[in-house]
Amino acid sequence: MVILNSREQEYLLHALETAHGLREQNQFYLWSQGALQALLPHRLLLCLRLDGEGNPQRIDCLHSAVLDASQRRQLCDAREGPALDLLRQWRQGGAVPLALETPALGPALIHGTGMLPSGGSCFMLLGLPAPAEARHSWLLQLLLPCLHMALQRIAAGEVQANHALMSVSPRQAQILDGVREGKSNEEIGQILGISSLTVKNHLQRLYRQLGVNNRAHAVALYGACKFD
Repeated sequence: MVILNSREQEYLLHALETAHGLREQNQFYLWSQGALQALLPHRLLLCLRLDGEGNPQRIDCLHSAVLDASQRRQLCDAREGPALDLLRQWRQGGAVPLALETPALGPALIHGTGMLPSGGSCFMLLGLPAPAEARHSWLLQLLLPCLHMALQRIAAGEVQANHALMSVSPRQAQILDGVREGKSNEEIGQILGISSLTVKNHLQRLYRQLGVNNRAHAVALYGACKFD
């Protein structure tokens, strides 16, 4: 039987409550570095999105440690990266939380939903400060539904955003490029031969179209799709 002290109970309640509002990748990252770190300290979190057959479709790496671009690419490699072997070991363990020692990243804790018709997920906490105990496995098991649903909401939001971005017109794309370069409405209007008011009207329509509230959010969404 796992018994949490009063502070751990408070951290767990906070993590469960705040996880329900996660709908964007940056929100998930901040939650992982705050509420999740308080309960389960770790250096890296690999989030695997699995298809209906349990194969990784995408791997996201959320980290507090410093990683260079090549390390990040390797960790996020859904075909040859280390996550594939860890996923296999977790499945061999009977689809319960798996605690093990990874050669390069130290103690790890892994758990996931397995295969679901709508697609499953698996979460790998790597670089724990010490080998995982029964209480750590129990906490991850409690958090798993919240982690999975957050990943599903993020994926659904990305699909919706990509559909919206596909409908961006060439003129709207020119305006977004200007905003991304830090130009004002007046400067963009001068370049495109239109008034600053027309630029503003284009941006207002874009905000509604993309489901965002301001220039920074619109550019972040547009840039992520254009340069990913």
